Amino acid sequence: MKLFQNFYKNVGIDLGTANTLLYLKGQGIVVNEPTLVAINSRTGQIINIGTDAKKMLDRTPSHINLVKPLMNGVISDFETTEEILKYFLRKVGGSGLFSRYYTAAISIPTNLTEVERKSVEDAAVSAGVARVYLVEAPLASAIGARLPIEEATSNMVIDIGGGSTEISIISVGGAVRSKSLKIAGEKFNEDIIRSLKEDYNLMIGEPTAEELKMSIGSALPIDEKLEMVVRGRDTASGLPREIIIKDAHIRAVLQRSLKAITEAVKNLIEDSPPELVGDILKRGIHLSGGGSLLRGIDKFIEKEIMVSTHVIDDPLTGVVRGLGMIIEDLPRYATILSNQQKPRPINL
Repeated sequence: MKLFQNFYKNVGIDLGTANTLLYLKGQGIVVNEPTLVAINSRTGQIINIGTDAKKMLDRTPSHINLVKPLMNGVISDFETTEEILKYFLRKVGGSGLFSRYYTAAISIPTNLTEVERKSVEDAAVSAGVARVYLVEAPLASAIGARLPIEEATSNMVIDIGGGSTEISIISVGGAVRSKSLKIAGEKFNEDIIRSLKEDYNLMIGEPTAEELKMSIGSALPIDEKLEMVVRGRDTASGLPREIIIKDAHIRAVLQRSLKAITEAVKNLIEDSPPELVGDILKRGIHLSGGGSLLRGIDKFIEKEIMVSTHVIDDPLTGVVRGLGMIIEDLPRYATILSNQQKPRPINL
């Protein structure tokens, strides 16, 4: 069997609501594309996946549907998720006798049910993976940030992704307390879309809302006054219209969702043993995920929780970097893996 080990392609897969990232053993991050599929509803044929599908967002005819197969980090469309995994695995592995046999470490939200965990495993196996390890996203982020997770001291990690915010207190290689919140990047976008419709009678799409959030959005007031020209459809006349949106408006819109995240953090801390809380005060809170790129979100959480908070290096890839470290050295991390499924028989 050792003869065939060189043909195996081990991967780390950050299967997110908004984006999917793949880490290929020995090569690093090889895929970073939207978790999005364009499907012809008349024929059922898949037209585009990933970046090519995102280019079609809000620009497609009625018979082409853009499908996000994950909702709040949980698989909602099994077959489409399987197709996405097949596409990306084929993209990095090519074709051939041995290319389909992978060992994969896959990130999952915290507090998934057994059924939801099984659906992730089944989708990966159906896509050609031989052995699947499931790793909770905050734990993967902590590994990617090189935090001392195996020590008897607690590390609080908040992973703000596209569909969910995962909050965990990690100690001795596992999550002591964890919470999953269905408020994250996509909820921020929805808040902005709803606000412009209600306050300005202007309909915009998700790409414009994302641009507003990233260009002028912030959690706390900033010294520089920012504004952005926004174009959309007037809800009264149905005609195109453009307006100027200021940073103060976007900041006010995001406050409710940001407060909900901090309340969840407070509740988790209140439910934790005093010794862990003492460690958190000493070591601080670590932020990862695309949502942590919002201006001032670390200072906002620090102000609300009264604990030092900072964003890890390159928070967008924190989870997949952690998964990559796991697949590069599986024996080292064997004891902390969420699931250790025996490899299925490989017919050579």
